Amino acid sequence: MFSKGQQIFALLFFITFVVGISWAYGKDKVGNKDLFKGSYKILLAVLVVFFALFGVVKLKHFLYP
Repeated sequence: MFSKGQQIFALLFFITFVVGISWAYGKDKVGNKDLFKGSYKILLAVLVVFFALFGVVKLKHFLYP
């Protein structure tokens, strides 16, 4: 499906992207501690909504096959 070169490029790109995002987040978090206060609540809310929708779809497929 993908050539060996494309797989290597994708892996290196992914690793570089994750390292870059982590570095930028860490740098911003140190400088702006007040901006990130309570951000876990938003992440938790998004995950709850996602899993609720997932559950509704699975329940619908279970009840009406």
